[in-house]
Amino acid sequence: MFYWLTEFSSGGDFFNLFRYITFRAGMAFATALIFGFLFGRPLIDLLRRKQGKGQPIRDDGPQSHFAKAGTPTMGGLLILSALLVSTLMWARLDNPYVWIVVLVTVAFGLIGFADDYAKVTKQNTKGVSSRIRFGAGLAIAGLAAYAAAAFHPADLTNQLAVPLFKNTLINLSIFFVPFGMIVIVGAANAVNLTDGLDGLAIMPVMIAGATLGVISYVVGNFNFAEYLGVHFVPGTGELLVFTAALFGGGLGFLWYNAPPAAVFMGDTGSLALGGALGAIAVCTKHEIVLAIVGGLFVVEALSVIIQVLYFKRTGKRVFLMAPIHHHFEKKGWAEPQIVIRFWIISLILAMVGLATLKVR
Repeated sequence: MFYWLTEFSSGGDFFNLFRYITFRAGMAFATALIFGFLFGRPLIDLLRRKQGKGQPIRDDGPQSHFAKAGTPTMGGLLILSALLVSTLMWARLDNPYVWIVVLVTVAFGLIGFADDYAKVTKQNTKGVSSRIRFGAGLAIAGLAAYAAAAFHPADLTNQLAVPLFKNTLINLSIFFVPFGMIVIVGAANAVNLTDGLDGLAIMPVMIAGATLGVISYVVGNFNFAEYLGVHFVPGTGELLVFTAALFGGGLGFLWYNAPPAAVFMGDTGSLALGGALGAIAVCTKHEIVLAIVGGLFVVEALSVIIQVLYFKRTGKRVFLMAPIHHHFEKKGWAEPQIVIRFWIISLILAMVGLATLKVR
């Protein structure tokens, strides 16, 4: 919204600052952070009053989790509100990639909200049918992937960029949209599975978001893209504003979600933020790099898939409990120990993902 103030600029004055993505990204970060600090406590108090017993706790979960009974959920509303308000204030609203990512975030947030609402009102951990959630997610992701392909440059449309290899593209043709659907829905559900301990999901999401923000800025800048040998996607640099707002909103939420959590993110936040990461990756042609940067989410999802398939085949379990963070809980690791070590892993993977920009 504030980008339009550049119309009053004659060059070299205060209004000229609004032309710079980096300035607006910094302001988006600050706006989202302040929003989180200002409205975090009132929102948590409101959720506690409305939800009563809070998020239901799984009967088969670690014993330590029963102490969390009564903690309200839907804390993702705080992140999403801060994120969306900041993005709409500071991003260029004539940029199609911004709207693709924003709409994916909102749509997946609504799916998560419906699931959280069902869990809280019925005091049941099942929530909305997984088929309905998965089907709705696929539909949203399909539209987003199709839109991204439509706005990509002609030479990149329906192409899959391969990291580490300069100018290497794989033409997916009609399979690009299904591939994009898998990336977005997979990211949304992987983050959702990771959200099982206080602060576990939000920091890796922030790290992955910040990394994708840097990638977006590089990919959207012709000079940087040419220097690093990555594919230039005009307009994607504006997604840095979105990711900066995500980081600021995430910090505001983490203030209240740090152990012991005053509020849980819930599916409202985890599905929305995961979907956003997937959408950014599709827009910037860095789908494969997302699997590296978000490697922690991949491992969490794979642990569930392996556990289910192996149990159906043999009747035995590979892990003490899935997702894998519960496995370490069962082994006696303290919750903060698991969370901080997973944060460290996420940061390492982010550095590896950024290294792919230079290694060509």
